[in-house]
Amino acid sequence: MKVVLLERVENLGAIGDVVTVKDGFARNYLLPRDKARRATSANLKAFELDRVAIEQRNEKNKADAQKIADKIDGQTYVMIRQAGETGHLYGSVAARDVAEVVQSEGGKIERSQVVLNVAIKALGVHEVPVRLHPEVRATVKINIARSAEEAERQAKGEDVIRAQFDDERNAAEQSAKELIEGGAGQQEGFGDEA
Repeated sequence: MKVVLLERVENLGAIGDVVTVKDGFARNYLLPRDKARRATSANLKAFELDRVAIEQRNEKNKADAQKIADKIDGQTYVMIRQAGETGHLYGSVAARDVAEVVQSEGGKIERSQVVLNVAIKALGVHEVPVRLHPEVRATVKINIARSAEEAERQAKGEDVIRAQFDDERNAAEQSAKELIEGGAGQQEGFGDEA
């Protein structure tokens, strides 16, 4: 199906471009979201008459998106989640969760604007891109931790999972050293041949 784009669409074209797309993509995405119109002669004439208004609307939307991007770009948001000892989350963090935590801190984004191709399934600080407008992007950091103290340590750059394993290994080594120094397993008269 041939359509004329009413706004820039990633990997497709800019305002006013006439492109050929699959029928389902046009019917299910472009047309209902007012991102394009069918490329009929009547629609092309109407587009040319409305072109200035469409471009002004796009610039206004872009400016509004840029204001939001300036506010949230580079911000870090903390999420407290349950996780196993190895750092794998019991549930995953999806685009909806990211949008909710940003909204709770005053950011104005929608779930559909969060670009998260694969759900986050591990503790740590994750950079998540946000597409606020076809021409405006921002990146937020999501600090996923088991507690507020752990989130603070992660924010300073510490790998809390590795630190946990190092602490456990040091404790085990110390315990083994104490057993050896204490003579564990050595009893008088045991094993002595008379």
